Amino acid sequence: MNANNGIISQPSPYSVTETIDRLEAILQAKGITIFARIDQRAEAKKVGLSLRPTQLLLFGNPKAGTPLMVAEPTIALDLPLKVLAWEAVDGKVWLSYNDSDYLKQRFSLSDELVKNIAVITPLINQALQ
Repeated sequence: MNANNGIISQPSPYSVTETIDRLEAILQAKGITIFARIDQRAEAKKVGLSLRPTQLLLFGNPKAGTPLMVAEPTIALDLPLKVLAWEAVDGKVWLSYNDSDYLKQRFSLSDELVKNIAVITPLINQALQ
């Protein structure tokens, strides 16, 4: 796991689709809302362009996110939370997401509020097992 400009990227042993399927199932089991799933490769194909497998999942919990937006309205630029599964040129699949500590600093969130979004890390780790 490494952080680059506030982005954490972790290797996935699964395909892009299976990685997102696994995370989506875990989030749904926890009662977390899936707002959108975007297959960016399919969208590129529609306009005659090629892209390696790439899918973006937008999800969250209004009970957790709303207090963050009340404290700092501009955090809505980063909410709902997003996770990107993508295949690198070498065929390795990665799962990337914003580091909650980065969001904490970017929006001057309290330790108490950042807990509302930090819960994503163990769920991601579970999906990658």
